[in-house]
Amino acid sequence: MTGTSVLGLKYKDGVMLAADTLASYGGLARYMNEQRLYPVGDSTVLAASGDISDFQYTKHLLDTVMVEEYYTNDGHVLRTQNIYEYLSRVMYARRSRLDPLWNAYIVGGYSNDEKFLGYVDLLGVTYQSSTIATGFGGYLAQPILRKAVEGKEDTLTEAEAIEIIETCMKVLFCRDGRSLNKFYRAKINVQGIEISGPHKARIEWGYGDEI
Repeated sequence: MTGTSVLGLKYKDGVMLAADTLASYGGLARYMNEQRLYPVGDSTVLAASGDISDFQYTKHLLDTVMVEEYYTNDGHVLRTQNIYEYLSRVMYARRSRLDPLWNAYIVGGYSNDEKFLGYVDLLGVTYQSSTIATGFGGYLAQPILRKAVEGKEDTLTEAEAIEIIETCMKVLFCRDGRSLNKFYRAKINVQGIEISGPHKARIEWGYGDEI
């Protein structure tokens, strides 16, 4: 079972992520209500594309780490950057054993008044940016994200960020055969994490008269 593209962007007040709800079995649109956004702690969200079972395994690993950190009770918490570094080591170690986790992840978070958005994939490749899209989204949505967001990260409002995400999800639904127009959206800011949805990208399949 696989999921397609996930999106992430920075805006004035925090970070926003989005992922549709479809899990495909090859060419079969098998499950329509999968949530591929996962909160880790109080200030981090993981968005996953690729193999769903490997995503579930990764969630188990992260849950174990967070429980161990909680019971250490030393006054420290794992920030988004720590979770990102841990995940990058896990992915690279599995790739080095020729047994990769077949996923591409976006890690988004907000802590200490700092926005964080990073990417890590099955090869252990990592980078950080103000806009990230995985899978087909790297071709179809990334140009839209870059044009709308880059250079405006400190002025882009939440309403504008939501509109950009919805535009990208519409484009992906129309052009990516393994996507769906239902999606979840995560918002991470100073208030914490809010995952909402499923939202529905409204698509018009009609045609212009006499065109």
